[in-house]
Amino acid sequence: MPLQPFDPDTKTKYLLSGIGKGVIASSLGVLLKSIGLKVTAIKIDPYMNIDAGLMSPTEYDGSKSEALDACEADTDDRHGECFVLDDGGEVDLDLGNYERYLNITLTRENNITTGKIYQHVINLEREGEYIGSTVQIVPHLTDELQKWIQRVAKVPVDSSRERPDICIIELGGTVGDIESAPFVEALRCLRRRAGQNNFLHCHVSLVPVINGEQKTKPTQAAIKDVRSAGLSPDIIACRCSEPLAKSTTDKLAMFCQVDPEQVVAVHDVPSTYHVPLLLASQGLISLLRDVLRLDGLSIPSSYVSLGAETWNTWKTLITTHDRAYESVKICLVGKYTSLHDSYLSVRKSLEHASMRCARKLEIIWLDSTHLEPEMLSKSPAAFHKAWAHLCDASGILVPGGFGYRGTEGMVVAANWARESRVPYLGICLGMQIAVIEFCRNVCGIKNAQSEEKEEKLPENPVIINMPEVSRKATGAGMRLGLRNTLFQDNSGFSRLRALYESEAPQTDGLPAASDTTTTATADGEPTLKASPSALPVISERHRHRFEVNPKYIATMASHGLDFIGKDESGERMEILELRDHPWFVGVQYHPEYLSRVLRPSMPYLGFVAAAAAYGDQQSDKARKTINGFSHGTVNGV
Repeated sequence: MPLQPFDPDTKTKYLLSGIGKGVIASSLGVLLKSIGLKVTAIKIDPYMNIDAGLMSPTEYDGSKSEALDACEADTDDRHGECFVLDDGGEVDLDLGNYERYLNITLTRENNITTGKIYQHVINLEREGEYIGSTVQIVPHLTDELQKWIQRVAKVPVDSSRERPDICIIELGGTVGDIESAPFVEALRCLRRRAGQNNFLHCHVSLVPVINGEQKTKPTQAAIKDVRSAGLSPDIIACRCSEPLAKSTTDKLAMFCQVDPEQVVAVHDVPSTYHVPLLLASQGLISLLRDVLRLDGLSIPSSYVSLGAETWNTWKTLITTHDRAYESVKICLVGKYTSLHDSYLSVRKSLEHASMRCARKLEIIWLDSTHLEPEMLSKSPAAFHKAWAHLCDASGILVPGGFGYRGTEGMVVAANWARESRVPYLGICLGMQIAVIEFCRNVCGIKNAQSEEKEEKLPENPVIINMPEVSRKATGAGMRLGLRNTLFQDNSGFSRLRALYESEAPQTDGLPAASDTTTTATADGEPTLKASPSALPVISERHRHRFEVNPKYIATMASHGLDFIGKDESGERMEILELRDHPWFVGVQYHPEYLSRVLRPSMPYLGFVAAAAAYGDQQSDKARKTINGFSHGTVNGV
C-alpha cells in the first residue's frame, strides 16, 4: 500500500522530541495549547513488547510466575508504572504525562512499540498486502510507521472533537541504539514529506557538571550522531542541574550549528510543573511560532482566549503553591517503593490534590514488608523505623499491585489507619486489603484471605478471581479501561459522593460535540450523572483481575462496612467507605489515571484534605502539650 501524499490544505504539524523525556514534550504541548492550538501526542518505545501490560514496574528477572504477578524483582533495569487509557490500552507512563498536562484523552494507538509495528507489518504480509515482494525494514516497516503516525495525528483528543493542529512525537531510547534505527529513519522520511515549517525536531541532551564545569562534549557528540542519521535538531533542550552559563550556550550553538536562541536550558526546578514556565521564560513560544509558521494558522478567537486563560491558571496555581507554608505527610505503603516511578500516577495525583489544598506534599515511601512481624527478627531497625514512619503520617495510602508478597504489611497498615482514625485511601489492591483487614478484625473471620495468595486457596476467600478472567491469562487478561460505577442508595452519608457531586461537570473549555452518551466528558473527566435506575454514576479507569467476594458482603455490611458504589450489574463492589471515620475509603478503580494538573481526582482530593485536617489536629495537640510543659503544667496539673 503506497504512502498517501500530504493534503496541502489540512497539514498537521509535527514536533519531535528526541531521547525521551516526556515532561519536556508535555511542557511543549502546554505552551502550544496556551496560544489556542489543539495538541495530540504519540510515544514511540523501541522495546519488543506489544504494550506495557506485562512489564514489571521494577523490571523482570526471568521468572514467569514473578512476571505474571508484576515481577517482584528489584533489578537495575527499571521501567516504571503501566498507564491505562479509556480504551483499556496498557501503555508507557509518558502517555500519562501527556494526558495530565494537556487535558486530553488518548488511545492505545498513541503508543507505538517495536513489537506492535512489527506485528502490524507481519500481519499485512500474511494477508497478502505485499504479495510478490520481499518485505524489508526499509521501505515497508518505515512506511507503515509514517502511515501510523499520520493516521493517529488526525484523531480528535479533546471535547472539540476536531483534528489536532500539532502532533508531538516522543521517541524513546537513545540515538545510536540498534533498536531505534528504524524509527529514526521513519521520522527522517516523515520530515522530508511533511515539508518545511511543518516539522520541528527538539533534541533533549544532558549537560553534566563535573567539578563545577558544565561539559558540552556529550551533547556535541549526540548532535553529531543525530545528524549522521539524517535529522537536524531545530531546538536543543539541555538538561542540567543548574542554569546554563552563557559561555556554555554559546559553545553549544557554535559546535552544534544552531543559533543561541535554539539552545534551551532545562535546569532543575522545584517541580516538573515549573518546566512550561521555564521554557516560556526563554522565548520558546516565539521560536515555535517562527519554525512552524504558526501565525499562518487560523485559530478561533475563543480557543485563543481559552488558551490564555488556562495558561494564567497554570501560572497562578504553581506560583501560589510555591508560597505554601504548611505541609501534609502521606505514607505510601506499597510493594515497589524502591522505584518511585512505579507509582508515578499516584504521586502526581497526590501532588495535584496537595496543590489544590495549598499544602506542600511530603511522601513517606514505605516498603510494606517492613511492617510485617517477620521483619522484627530479620531487621529490627527496619521494622521499628517503618512503624515510626507509619505512626507519624497524617494519611495512609495503599496503592495497587499484584502478587501476595507484602500484603500482610498492608493489612496491618490498614488496621492502624482504621483503629487510630488516620485517613486512609485504598486503590484497587488497597481496597481489597481494607476488606481483608475488616473481615479479620471486625467480622471475626480470622483466616480471611485473597485467592491471589499462591500457596493454596484460602478457607475464607473474601477476595476472589473474577469469573470472566482466567488466572492464566496474559496480555490484557484483566478488567481494563473506563467502566461505570453506580452510587448506591446507602451512599447518602458518603463524603466521596459529595465531592463528586460538588465538582460541576467540566470540559477542557472547547466547544463540545452534542452526541455525548457516556458518563465521562470527551476529555475523560469522571462526571456524576443519573443512570436509568436514577442512581448517580461515575466513570473511572480499571485494571484488576480480583474482586470482593459477594458471599461476604452481607456480613461486612452488618458490621458497619458500607459498599456505596457497585458496577452496573450490582454484583461487583467498586467503592467502600466507613461512616464513623474521618476518611476511610477504598476504590476498586484507579482514579489517578484521570487526575489532571488543574483538576485533581476526587478520591485523592478528599484524602489529602482529610489528611491535612488530621495533621493540623495532631499539631494542635503537640503545641498544647509543649505549651503545657513550658508553663509547668501538663493535662491541667
